Amino acid sequence: MEYSDILYETDGRLAYITLNRPEKLNALSNNLRAEVMDAMKEAESDDEVGVIILRANGRSFSAGYDLSPSRAADDDSFVSPRSKLPDTGSMHPGTNQWARHVVMTNWIIWELGKPVVAQIQGHCLAGGTELATSCDFRICAEDAKIGYPPVRAMTTMDMIWTPWHMSPAKAREFAYIGDSFSGTEMVTQGWANYAVPQDQLAEFTETFARRMANIDNEMLMYSKRSVNRQYETMGIRQGLHSGTEIQALSSARPAASEWGRRVREDGLKAALEWRDGPFRDFRGAYDSAPKERAVAGMDPKDKGGKGGY
Repeated sequence: MEYSDILYETDGRLAYITLNRPEKLNALSNNLRAEVMDAMKEAESDDEVGVIILRANGRSFSAGYDLSPSRAADDDSFVSPRSKLPDTGSMHPGTNQWARHVVMTNWIIWELGKPVVAQIQGHCLAGGTELATSCDFRICAEDAKIGYPPVRAMTTMDMIWTPWHMSPAKAREFAYIGDSFSGTEMVTQGWANYAVPQDQLAEFTETFARRMANIDNEMLMYSKRSVNRQYETMGIRQGLHSGTEIQALSSARPAASEWGRRVREDGLKAALEWRDGPFRDFRGAYDSAPKERAVAGMDPKDKGGKGGY
């Protein structure tokens, strides 16, 4: 199988799917996401494989969805030829359907017949957290940075997973502010299974996966399905899909246009610096980032000079 944005290999009972855009901090382009899902199905179809490890080359697991023009797929090899998105059985017609598409794509991993272990180092942001959350297990470097900065100026989370994996108070903090938590903190919160030193991450993850791979494939499938169905009985499918409707509403609020305007006029990097500037992290840590700025939508130049919302 020839992939351009990921690597796929097997080693005994393990399959490794490796995000391979390190120069872009493994930003999730449509093609990369489609290749991941294709490789997941390839591993699922291989009777020799018992457990899948999802990992990434470079210093970060994933900085999130690719917001640049390179997000578009170059060809139809793995995306749907109609939508140019990972194929979920729908074209997702109309505006503001991105979050719905994201959740429907991630259900592929949820329904996969084999367990998936995410191996996380460096930044795991926004869409990166959604991809990792769709996996069955998460093993992090202790100093990994897991966060969702788009909620600061863009939209709500595409996949509102925090109430399902964190305490109520921390779920709100993560979803409202977008600050990052370390791998160690995310173990405490219940999102990650383990946090280990960076230089031990690969070996620890492999040992964990191989231990689980001693169990036969059908038993693992039924165990995964039994846990999934309990979450579904509690309403996770309805909850995540209802969150996509809120995300669509948030993208239509008046202040949302400021993000798009800044991207168009100043470029993506400058817009990210504007978003994160007051928080002094991510792109806001750069000297050129505005540490003091008006709240989006509060500038009198917006909304015809009326200010406010």
